[in-house]
Amino acid sequence: MKDLEEVVLTMEEMESLRLKDYKNLDQVTAAEKMKTSQSTFQRILTSARQKIALAIVEGKALEIERE
Repeated sequence: MKDLEEVVLTMEEMESLRLKDYKNLDQVTAAEKMKTSQSTFQRILTSARQKIALAIVEGKALEIERE
């Protein structure tokens, strides 16, 4: 794993995935929990999903950013 290029998920992106895909919340509720607008939540979620797809398709390591 140490030799692989990395794709880094921010904590915001990880939280959006957790709320929407893991907890199965609707976008409005998930956005409220993150204290953001629905459009901003959608942007964060889309970015997270794109990064995950990139890591899978191109065989890159996925790292979750630590604060």
